[in-house]
Amino acid sequence: MLGFISHFECHDHVTGDLHPDAPVRLEAITNQLIASGMDYVLRHFDAPKVARADLERVHDADYLDRVYAMAPAKGAAPVEIDGDTVMSPGTLAAAERAAGAGVLAVDLVMQGEVNPVFCAVRPPGHHAVRGQAMGFCLFNNIAVAAAHAMEVHGLSRVAIVDFDVHHGNGTEDIFKADKRVLFCSSFQHPFYPFTGHEKETENLVDVPLPAGAGSKEFRAAITDHWLPHLDSFAPEMLFISAGFDAHVADDMSSLALTDDDYGWLTGELVKIAERHAKGRIVSMLEGGYEPHALGRSVVRHLDVLLG
Repeated sequence: MLGFISHFECHDHVTGDLHPDAPVRLEAITNQLIASGMDYVLRHFDAPKVARADLERVHDADYLDRVYAMAPAKGAAPVEIDGDTVMSPGTLAAAERAAGAGVLAVDLVMQGEVNPVFCAVRPPGHHAVRGQAMGFCLFNNIAVAAAHAMEVHGLSRVAIVDFDVHHGNGTEDIFKADKRVLFCSSFQHPFYPFTGHEKETENLVDVPLPAGAGSKEFRAAITDHWLPHLDSFAPEMLFISAGFDAHVADDMSSLALTDDDYGWLTGELVKIAERHAKGRIVSMLEGGYEPHALGRSVVRHLDVLLG
């Protein structure tokens, strides 16, 4: 059975009328799940708040102290961390739920209760580095989950794949020297956060795509670069930073992926997980800012995860 983790407090991260990471993103996913009938075949869980110890595996303690100190009280004005990362009075609780969702997802999968698991949470996480929030991201949710899998459940090889249109610089920063983690990222380049370039090392596979690239270029990049490394690495669990903002309908970027591309990629990742990881997959929402495209793409992703 496919697990689905979210929490109503993830809606309370209020970013302002013009900010792309708005609560409507989660509403769009919920509405499309209901319209498709898929909502009734998922097992739903509420995301718990993350423990400080889980955060400290991937973030500096002094950074966490600053975040908690900056969090505005109820009724106070929002605080800008940088030009595009905002904390409203509800943001800290939302971020704690988003990171906690990944921890719960790992526990559920490892205990055999559900598998795979998708976490519909916000704020996203993959730009957050060890000591800095950026790019809408406060805590690195996928990194927290992967570190939990290794430190608590004893896994020695985990893979993180990131198909968000923006390079997962935070995740790469956290795990670049950790040979237990294979990180594969595809992204538009040059583009925010203006990190990442073509590289294939023992544990890092970055595949930049030029503006205008579509299905053909994307599928070739995954087939030629990601899949051989994933098979060779043979992960014991597969983590997905599931960003859907490379969709042709999403004006956040200049790539031209479709619902079918996300379905195809999900199928390829399921095969990897079945060959090497006992099918164990934890997928976490990152970007995706056109509500209709986001809802459809997530449903396609989950439909393939369901098999």
